[in-house]
Amino acid sequence: MRRWLTRVLWLLLVLVSLLIVGAVWLLRGSLAPLEGEQRVDGLQAPVSVSRDALGVVTIDAANQRDAMRALGLVHAQERYFEMDLMRRSAAGELAELFGPAAIPADQRMRVHRLRARTHAHLAHAVGTDPQGVQSYVAGVNQGLADLRVRPWPYLLLRQAPAAWTAEDSVLAGLAMYADLQDPGNQTELAMARIRAVVPPALYALLSHDGSEWDAPLFGAARGNAPLPSAAQLDLRADPRSPPTAAAAPAEQDVKGSNNFAVAGALTADGRAILADDMHLGLRAPNLWFRVRLRYADAQAPGGKVDVSGFSLPGLPAIVVGSNGHVAWGFTNSYIDNADFIPVPAHAPGGGDGIRTYEERIRVAGQPDTVLRVRETAWGPILHTRADGSGDALRWTAQLPGAVRLDFADMARAADLDDALHIADRAGIPTQNLLLADRHGRIAWRLIGARPDRAADCAPASGAAPVAAQCAPWPIRSDASPALVDPANHRLWTANGRVLDGQALAVAGNAGYDLGARGRQIRDDLLARERFSEADLLAIQLDDRALFLQRWWVLLRQVVAHSDDPALKRLEVATRHWEGHASANAVSYRITRGFRGMVLDSVSTGLLAPAKRRLGDDYLEPRLAQMEGVLWPLVSERPAHLLPPPYASWDALLADAAKRLEADLAAQGPTLADRTWGERNTAAICHPVSRALPDLARRWLCMPADRLPGDRDMPRVQGPAFGASQRMVVSPGHEADGVIHMPGGQSGHPLSPFWGAGHADWVTGAPTPFLPGPTVYTLTLQPR
Repeated sequence: MRRWLTRVLWLLLVLVSLLIVGAVWLLRGSLAPLEGEQRVDGLQAPVSVSRDALGVVTIDAANQRDAMRALGLVHAQERYFEMDLMRRSAAGELAELFGPAAIPADQRMRVHRLRARTHAHLAHAVGTDPQGVQSYVAGVNQGLADLRVRPWPYLLLRQAPAAWTAEDSVLAGLAMYADLQDPGNQTELAMARIRAVVPPALYALLSHDGSEWDAPLFGAARGNAPLPSAAQLDLRADPRSPPTAAAAPAEQDVKGSNNFAVAGALTADGRAILADDMHLGLRAPNLWFRVRLRYADAQAPGGKVDVSGFSLPGLPAIVVGSNGHVAWGFTNSYIDNADFIPVPAHAPGGGDGIRTYEERIRVAGQPDTVLRVRETAWGPILHTRADGSGDALRWTAQLPGAVRLDFADMARAADLDDALHIADRAGIPTQNLLLADRHGRIAWRLIGARPDRAADCAPASGAAPVAAQCAPWPIRSDASPALVDPANHRLWTANGRVLDGQALAVAGNAGYDLGARGRQIRDDLLARERFSEADLLAIQLDDRALFLQRWWVLLRQVVAHSDDPALKRLEVATRHWEGHASANAVSYRITRGFRGMVLDSVSTGLLAPAKRRLGDDYLEPRLAQMEGVLWPLVSERPAHLLPPPYASWDALLADAAKRLEADLAAQGPTLADRTWGERNTAAICHPVSRALPDLARRWLCMPADRLPGDRDMPRVQGPAFGASQRMVVSPGHEADGVIHMPGGQSGHPLSPFWGAGHADWVTGAPTPFLPGPTVYTLTLQPR
């Protein structure tokens, strides 16, 4: 009997071993080849694809088309699944991979019919170099076909990857629209509905568009909101009070970034230096892919292109980087890129001017589902009321020209003026473009597609929908506001308001971020007269908690001399103010939580009248500038603006502190252990990890590091949100530049480049901007 059990156990061990070996063999079959030779159709000459120790790719080619073919091949072999997610997320086709759980996300995007629109306007989207795009597409498909096994996530999902097309590259660009802008334009419509039902004085508070923290390039800070008198607004007059447990939604991550630059007048040798860090959701592998492209090109200065930086797998371009002559970087602009228009229940004259489309959503493991999309000349109808009327949305991403792949020409830019001309025909989501050139010059301008509204049809901020008689507007990317060669030799943007006056009225406001982060960057730049790359990196890593310092003082006033046991515990835990969002900071975490609780109580009280009056028609707005209202309220403490049911502002503040203490105590008995790093712990994982058991999930995640930084300071960092890249570079001096990227280059967990470079991103240790010494070389030969 014992011998029989031994044989059974031995056989089971052999079977398990064989399964493991087979699984590893399958997984290794989808690794990108790193060395040797590979035959590639359509090449005009051999191409060298080298990689350094971090997996950063250098492509040396004889011409631009060969370089694009090689780039497509490398993108496919390292990142095809992630490319597939981008095109599917924009087109509303995720359920075909992930099943019914993805149907709601698909429906939210499918209403815009972006694949159908891309198909109709493809020639315009690919720009002036369709052959370069086709070379990239051919390289993608050959790279995918040459893998011995399809990319490993498809094995887990039991799916096969579909071939890549030029349409898919356009959709990858449109996916960035969906990430950086709001495809549902919810806040604009939410504010319009709120405006219709609340007193003007209350709406003025909710829509206040700035604070003392503003740091625009044009004009002055808006300042905090003036508080209305009791005659204008009295929140206590309505006996119906919101429950204290109800809370407004937590502050959302800002899809944006920091960029800033100094001109040659502020450096030792006349070089201009640009810093850029784009804040997005973080994953493994990273969204971006580091690459250097070198090839002969008669249209480039000196007859050759040598450009390094960050590419976006799916697009044949360097999105952010430097070409030795010009460096460029972005932040999200938050100008107004969408408008609702009212749609009557029945249009005059009998016809309603509405077309209906049936969008078929394929669902893995289930029958297709059909989404009926009703569309006017203005755009799709996103909301329909009981009487048949509704609201149609016009959004820049829906229109021809929203994506134009001519932006790839930045690789050829010779100087600042050349780059500004290229920006005139760039089809990307509207961004704050910062430029620096090798002559020491710097510039800011809006870049990308923006509405070209008629003057009498531009909506007032938050006053959507626009008038029903307004004609559908086109988009444009030229003649943008700009600031070239600023007198103080400094530029900065951080998703806050940049413009003022008439230029701001034309651009509009889609929710500019609180200016605290931008002001801290501006003040860091104004604090000195000489800069190096190391100095700009130090600003990127600045985690000083200037914004929350006064909230710590307020918290200390609340907890000092209190007899309440909870407040006594908070008093002991917050005696030392660290002044930074450091991983071991306790007072910072407690102060941040205290402000959040107060913000919830006050926002709930201010929004309660609109919620009661609107009922099911209420939509939650994003109130990015609430600090400009919140701080005057807690400082002046007017009784008529005290949210019910609190008896006093002291009671509201004490209640916020006690609720915070209870929340922290539930996480452990010792408040001194509740550090910011415990709350701000990295959770940067592969997209499929959520569907796997814990052990496998850990295998597909970066280390759970305790991270410094937060949202209202230059070093923006959350558990799965933050700087998706950092770059500090001077064109012509790239060897002195610094670069960081979380998550690593490769999307394959068995690759030597899985997570490579991630540790330097965590610590901020300088990593050279240019690729390091070659470790692997793959030669692509014409077939």
